[in-house]
Formats: sequence, structure tokens, C-alpha cells
Amino acid sequence: MSLRHPFSRLWPLLLAAGLSAGLAACDLPETETQVGPASVQAPAPRPTRGPAAPTREERDPQSGLRWIGASDLPREGRRTLALIRAGGPFPYRKDGSSFGNRERLLPPRPGGGYREYTVPTPGEDDRGARRIVCAALTPPDAECYYTADHYASFRRIAP
Repeated sequence: MSLRHPFSRLWPLLLAAGLSAGLAACDLPETETQVGPASVQAPAPRPTRGPAAPTREERDPQSGLRWIGASDLPREGRRTLALIRAGGPFPYRKDGSSFGNRERLLPPRPGGGYREYTVPTPGEDDRGARRIVCAALTPPDAECYYTADHYASFRRIAP
């Protein structure tokens, strides 16, 4: 006498159902198939919003630094960038002061042509390590850079 599991006959059906559900869950583009020379029609490209932002892998040709999108900044960084573009008022006394670029990680500018601004760090009692440093041009045209590690590294903020 052979003992079989009660579901032993159902496993092929369950497997087929699982595969169908798995394929249906995949977000594959739909294509139209025709008989003849044009066999497959590709889906239409998705529309983009404005000019394409640089990718993380691309580097700013002027500084050689990687890009960071303004939307990728921490919330406090986005607020600081908005204040810079609006011309203030700034919450810290040293905001807007000259940045010397002693580390020489940013492109050289004559006469100390950079200004630094604090990006508050939640939980810190002082200004913390995060800053936005901008060329001393009229915002919003100024090129700006973000550092999360007190000037040890920078990323160019995409315009």
C-alpha cells in the first residue's frame, strides 16, 4: 500500500499557477507582435521632466567631483539651499562667511570666491559637520557643493 500526500496530484497545478502569478507580477513592457517584416513594436519612451539631471556616475567637468541632486540632499540641506537661493536670513552667524578652500578640493577661485553655509545636523549641539559651499556669485546661478564630513569630501549640487 502506497501512502501519498493528499496534495501530490495538485503540485503541477500549483506550480503552473505560481508561475503565472509570478509572470503577471513582473513589470515587463507590453509589445505588439505582427506577422510580417515588422515583428515587434517597442513601447513608447517615458516622458521626462525638463533637462535630464546628471547621473551619480557622471562627474562635473569643471571640478571633477560627483554630482548630487538637490532632491538627494538631506531635508536640512534642501532648506539651507533654499535659504541661499533666497538670500537669507540664515540661522547661524558664520553662514555666508568666506570659505578658504584650503583642502583644494574645489576649483580655484580668485580672492577666496566661496561662501559656506551650515546644514544643521539633528541631534548635534553645535553646527555639525555638514555644509553647503557656494561660489560667491549671485544665487541661484552660483555653483554649490555639499559636504557631509566637514570639508573632507564634496559633491557638486546639480543646478
